Parts: sequence; structure tokens; C-alpha cells
Amino acid sequence: MHLRTILNRFQRHPGFIYGTERWKDIEGREVVVIPLRPRARSKPICSGCDKEAPGYDTLKERLFQFVPFWGVLVFFAYAMRRVNCPTCGIRVEKVPWGDGKKRTTNAYCWFIGHWAKLLSWQEVARQFHTSWGTVWRCIEHAVEWGRANMSLEGITAIGIDEISRSKGHKYITLVYQIAGKQKRLLWVADERTEESLRGFFDWLTPDRSKIIEFVCSDMWRPYLNVIREKASHAVQVLDRFHIMTHFSKAIDEVRANEARALAEQGKGHVMKHSRWLVLMRPENLTEKQSCRLQDLLQMNLKTIKAYLLKEQFNLLWEYSSPYWAGRFLKSWTFRAMRSKIDPIKKVAKMIRRHEKLILNPLQHQRRSQPWP
Repeated sequence: MHLRTILNRFQRHPGFIYGTERWKDIEGREVVVIPLRPRARSKPICSGCDKEAPGYDTLKERLFQFVPFWGVLVFFAYAMRRVNCPTCGIRVEKVPWGDGKKRTTNAYCWFIGHWAKLLSWQEVARQFHTSWGTVWRCIEHAVEWGRANMSLEGITAIGIDEISRSKGHKYITLVYQIAGKQKRLLWVADERTEESLRGFFDWLTPDRSKIIEFVCSDMWRPYLNVIREKASHAVQVLDRFHIMTHFSKAIDEVRANEARALAEQGKGHVMKHSRWLVLMRPENLTEKQSCRLQDLLQMNLKTIKAYLLKEQFNLLWEYSSPYWAGRFLKSWTFRAMRSKIDPIKKVAKMIRRHEKLILNPLQHQRRSQPWP
């Protein structure tokens, strides 16, 4: 079976004919080149308006990389025509196997994009004898297609988060759809400023923003400001993970300070290898770690006091009544402020400032689950 037969079966392009494949040496590697030519009396399509237009001239032959066969690189060879479009002027024709000036076919972009989900981009480039930049452009092609064909209907719940993209406190803002079975990334923007998030709501349009019922975010002030401005009608929920992250940071700070103080007194062994004992959930500890934690709980340490306050706060997630959950929060913050542990007092002040948002899921539990 000829290669042309396979292509005519699975990659037929109306208006174009595959020629006879040939071998060609490119940068010391033997590759297969498959020529393409337009059918007789077929008119080229203007790349500007997607309409047929009279031909103007023909450019030099160009290679378009196609999906490899049996580890052998495959290229399409085609001399692009220019058209004299009455609307757009002189333009290069539109071809069905590629976009714009890209030197890769759409089929190749999707092929590489599939493998990029399974392997690192560098490994994909190595396995298929291409460059990291080509892999990146293939991913860009898939993302652009997805954005252009994305349905924005029925978005009723969104989650807002930020992640660090490099050292030096450089972040990107992410917005997800989190309603029901459809969970997907909707928006990515540089930095974590008000402008970063406001761009999402401008892109979503005010009409679609009005149907958002729930917004889940952390306590980053710029995000809260934009949510109040653009989605004040929605139920705002603080993410439990981000709340507990503040506890972990506070406990780690207390532990580190206390470990240094004990080391100066010659008692460094007391807190040795104790970091993950107080940061992990008790049910995730090994048997040996649980025994070690029980020994620490018998000691009068600030780290243990902070740890116990964190575990007491976790009882909040068991409440289903907003009234009793509010009573619990007031009682807990009172104890935390009297603990004389500065990092924990800082967390307690933060809890007080955002008490209303923390209790929001219970206030609106008829429309949502009790806790995010």
C-alpha cells in the first residue's frame, strides 16, 4: 500500500492532489517528502475573507511537517499561491492542512499536543526529533483552538487561585469553572492584581457574569475587591485549603523559632524531626510518627499549643448551623488571642476580619454544599 493511499483515506484535502512521495536529506536525516498540488481549474481561497479569489502568483515551495510514519519524519511540500482578492488585496491562499505561516500541519500539532499531555515537552521534542519551540507552538495551536471553540454558557460557579510561576514572588492568576461535572480552566493572566481578575470578567461579559452563583477564592484583597465589584450577587466562599495554609505557615514559624531557642539551650533534640508531625493531618501520620507526636503532646511547648489550636479550629467544618458555627468562631478566636503566640494571633485576626465570608456556605447551604 502506498503512502498516498493512506493519506487519501485519512487526510483528504478537497481541491488538492497528493504527488509521489520521495526521499530527501534534511540536516543529515532521511525524511519523506510528499508533494501537493492544486487540482486543475480550482480557485485558491483568500486567507483574509475565506472566499474564492483569482490567482496572482506562486511562491517558492514550502515544507509542512506532518505526523511521522514508523519513526520517519514526513513533510508536505507545496508552493503557496497568492490571490488578488477584491476585498483584502494581495494575500497568501488559505490551505486546509495548516494555519497562517506555520511550518507544521494541523494534524502534526494535534499529534504532538496529545503526547505533550503524557510526557514532558523536552521529552516529546527528543522522541520525535523536533525542537522544544515546535512543541510549544503545537500546544499554542491546541490552546488557541480550544479558546475559539469554548462554550461559555451555563457557568454558575468559579474558583479563583494564583500560583507562583518563578522565583521572586511572580504569580499568575487562574480562574476555573467548578460547577457540577464540568471542571475546566477558563482564564490565565499575569500577576495577581485587580486588573488580572477584572480582565476575566470583561472577557466573560456582564451578561454571563450575572448568572454566576458561587465564587470560591482565597483571602487575597485584590481578588475580594474585584469579586465585590463584578459579582456582588454571587455567594462568595473562602477556600478551606487556603485558610488552613495560613495555620500551617503560622505553626511552622512557631516551631522554627522554638527549635532555635531550644538548640541554644542545648535541648535541640526535643524538636528534632518534628516539622511534619505538626503540619500533617493526624490520620496521615505513620505509626512511628504518631508515637513521636504523642510524646511531644506531653510537653509544654508553644508549638504544641499552636498545633492544638489548629486541630480545634478544624472542628468548624463539622458544623451545619451558621449560628453555632459563629459561636464556635468567636470562642476559638478568643482563645487564640489569649494564647500569647504571635503567629497564631495573626491568624485569629485574619479569621475575625473574614468571619462573614467563612460562614457564607452555611448561610446559603440551601443552594450549595455546607462547606467547599
